Amino acid sequence: MKRYLVIAVVCMVLASCSPVLNRELMNQGMRDVPFSQLRDAPDAYKGKLFILGGLIVNTRLLENGSQIEALYAPVDSYGYLTEGEHAHARYLAVLSRTKGLLDPMVYKKGRQLTMAGEFVEIRKGKIDEMEYPYPVFEIKQVYLWDEERYYPYPSYYPYYYPYYNTPFLYDRWGRPYPNSYWPQQGW
Repeated sequence: MKRYLVIAVVCMVLASCSPVLNRELMNQGMRDVPFSQLRDAPDAYKGKLFILGGLIVNTRLLENGSQIEALYAPVDSYGYLTEGEHAHARYLAVLSRTKGLLDPMVYKKGRQLTMAGEFVEIRKGKIDEMEYPYPVFEIKQVYLWDEERYYPYPSYYPYYYPYYNTPFLYDRWGRPYPNSYWPQQGW
């Protein structure tokens, strides 16, 4: 019995230290090159593999494939998004139509991702009315992080502020339903 417990603990430790992307890609990819260097000397980095994190700004389906616009976030050696200072830079990640589809309903605004991508070019684009030079990466592998959900569970003590006066609660699958359990005060 003790041996099975040790094996289970070892498996949990090893699984918690595994990278989110393919280990080969994680070892080959560069993580610490500033986007300013990419913009200044794009030919020096063309064809190089990068490991990038990001927050999805927009996902579009184009005639030749899918395109994600993301706000850059640094990643650690396992591909996990790191806490701390994020660069204020955006990039485009493209996936050829022959390799698959990135559905805009799944890869929607606000979701986080980690990806391995090969640098292709600098492409001029616009953020609102301002022209912006986007580094473009061809996706080799992408990992989409789970959505963060916050559920306002009802309080058992009736005087906790948000719960006795909220119009919606959530079931165990995260779907809202009208709050009929609380008095209809102030709605």
